[in-house]
Amino acid sequence: MPIWKKPVSLEHLQERRRNTMVEHLGIELVEVGDDYMTASMPVDNRTHQPMGILHGGASIALAETVGSMAANMAVDEEHYCVGLEVNGNHLRSVKSGRVFATASPLHLGRTTQVWDIRIRDEQGRKVCISRLTMAVLKR
Repeated sequence: MPIWKKPVSLEHLQERRRNTMVEHLGIELVEVGDDYMTASMPVDNRTHQPMGILHGGASIALAETVGSMAANMAVDEEHYCVGLEVNGNHLRSVKSGRVFATASPLHLGRTTQVWDIRIRDEQGRKVCISRLTMAVLKR
């Protein structure tokens, strides 16, 4: 059973990233399931740290992006969500290619949501595990 309270389309979600950090980093929404959302991000000069590997902050930006987009689609039109806390454990370095972040809800409450975000490389290996806590606010 879908958790989304609003119609979800990849085209609409892609449009929302225009002229933001999300667009600058090359983050793209690639899949929406009944209870998850997946985004991808290139590992290149925009997302590298000085040692030539994926910057941990870029991973967290990807996690917060996909989790926030998912959270806002899981509330009705009278509400919106903003981030309260995000954390991540970096498990593997990546030098090039793309990484994929999948957000799944752990808790969808009246005033807060908690999302689990798993970032994997192109071979499916875990790169980062993140948790995002969102506040649910009335418009």
